[in-house]
Amino acid sequence: MGKHIERPLTWSGMLITLGIVFGDIGTSPLYVFKAIASGHVIEERLIYGAVSCIFWTLTLQTTFKYIWLTLQADNRGEGGVFSLYALVRRYGRWLYIPAIIGATTLLADGVIQPPISISAAVEGLEGVPAFADMIEPGGRSTVILVMVIIAGLFFFQRFGTKVVGYAFGPIMFVWFTMLLVLGMVQIVEHPAVLKCVNPWYAYELLARYPGGFWLLGAVFLCTTGAEALYNDMGHCGLRNIRWTWGFVKLALVANYMGQGAWLLSSAGPELGERNPFYAIVPQWFLLSSVAIATLAAVVACQAVISGSFTLINEAITLNFWPRVRVKFPSEIRGQIYIPSVNWMLFVGCMGVMLYFRQSSAMEAVYGFFIVVAMLMTSTLMFGYLRFAKRWPLFAVGAVLFVFFSMEIANFIANAVKIIHQPLLLPSAMGLLFVMFIWYRARKITNRFLHFVPLTKYAQALRDLSDDKEIPKFATHLVYLTKADRATNVEKQVIDSILARKVKRADIYWFVHVNYTDEPYRMEYRVKELIDDKVIRVDFDLGFRVQARINMLFRRVLEEMESDHDLEFSSKYESIKKGDFHTDICYILLDRVLSVENEFGLADDVVLDSYFALKKLALTDREAFGLDPNMTVVEKVPMIIQQRREVPLRRVGKGQ
Repeated sequence: MGKHIERPLTWSGMLITLGIVFGDIGTSPLYVFKAIASGHVIEERLIYGAVSCIFWTLTLQTTFKYIWLTLQADNRGEGGVFSLYALVRRYGRWLYIPAIIGATTLLADGVIQPPISISAAVEGLEGVPAFADMIEPGGRSTVILVMVIIAGLFFFQRFGTKVVGYAFGPIMFVWFTMLLVLGMVQIVEHPAVLKCVNPWYAYELLARYPGGFWLLGAVFLCTTGAEALYNDMGHCGLRNIRWTWGFVKLALVANYMGQGAWLLSSAGPELGERNPFYAIVPQWFLLSSVAIATLAAVVACQAVISGSFTLINEAITLNFWPRVRVKFPSEIRGQIYIPSVNWMLFVGCMGVMLYFRQSSAMEAVYGFFIVVAMLMTSTLMFGYLRFAKRWPLFAVGAVLFVFFSMEIANFIANAVKIIHQPLLLPSAMGLLFVMFIWYRARKITNRFLHFVPLTKYAQALRDLSDDKEIPKFATHLVYLTKADRATNVEKQVIDSILARKVKRADIYWFVHVNYTDEPYRMEYRVKELIDDKVIRVDFDLGFRVQARINMLFRRVLEEMESDHDLEFSSKYESIKKGDFHTDICYILLDRVLSVENEFGLADDVVLDSYFALKKLALTDREAFGLDPNMTVVEKVPMIIQQRREVPLRRVGKGQ
């Protein structure tokens, strides 16, 4: 486990936290109460019970589970499902399953959250007289407007958020202040709503109100974004999140209570198509509130999209996702842009908006994926609390029993509602399939790796390097190796040098990249295995660092030359000029399946799918940032499971 890193508690840090961490959960008042009250008779038992359920969900699920408990499971200050997995994976081989399920559902969240939050905000225009004839939930104009906003949001991802990012905190501060003020106005007029903090009202709703249990799916929408605040922990720090949450929770609870008070006093027997959130907004402020809500929704969407980029980048490093192109649009630490993921989310968001058309139709699907993600986090938290933190088993069981009870109940309540809305399930299963196949296939192909000690071939390498009759292949020959031990190398690498096509070089370099559980670690070690002939370089890179081997190896050579670790001057005249192109040749071994393999059905399906996906991914040369003019790719057949007996016999001998 890496050393704990904590960001200082500052006013600016808390303002940034508002913009980065709480956007998703902060926009939930736009649609939660409408989802609860729609189709039901407005009565005290329903409203008080709903507000009580919301209050205790925010208290137990968000405050206790995430703000207090889960945020402790940081990996050198970084959070998220893969950071948590990195902390616990050594305690169980099966833990990759909840990790990839949790990651899949968070990606699904990135597809649903922009349409539901932006459409819920924009639908408020129906109450503005100037827009009343144009805007209605599910209407053509509403759908087009939402899709235009979403298109603009995804288009600007390539430029990063360095400039507009400074406005995120102030926008969300205005938003939460508006939530607080609007709610307090209603509470002052109807203070009886404050008694909803009594959990008895929640019990009454769930146990005695007809169909009350099935309202859990709508209630649970109030805690959407709790997973996102864990994922964004590294950007803001534990203390900034915890202190800011006090203000955020106060604003959220006040607004929910205000909506509940309005429903009891002014809504009438049924809610109809009205949104309680906009109903408590004064008419003179309605247009401004829609603008603020839309800006807040865009900020929330940005946080979810950026989180999806980070998630896939971590998945690539942990071998859960094919290598894809990763870009860095700004100098802000950790800010990345993945074009393929950006357009995948864009197409998904457009499809969701065209299919569902209004926010109320997306609520059940959104809640379903969120609760599955939370269930997976709870599963991983068991390993963290029991083995990493060494909590007693009874304490872990008691705490997680509360979380699992709430989440399983909400899972059932949401699952029933999406039986007739299966659109997103195949897409989510497709993402899960990719992660599972990529992980399992790497495990299978690792059987092919056979390591040998370099000392066994030391004299052969020295003799080859000194043999002037053999044409020099390169001055510096660099191989990327997977051998964890510095004295070992793959047998296929030795065959590449000494057997298939003899390669004479002045120095043979073996480069190994070790992805650490510490997110942003960047260190290297050098070991000279054979004097001035064979050198091993180990890079220790965090799982949030992109491995640009060409740049990193160049840096190593520069530092070794300046420290006089090796006499480069006689062999590398161009080093001081910073030009290594004529000196270095990288050899990459591209592993392909041999026709001699015979697998069982399961392994055969996994490997066929893996190599099909591999064609869509970046090559090793592209993934490691190697110059094509300096790189040679050799195809190496993998014989993982060869047929033992070949029924071949000779006939006709002597005839």
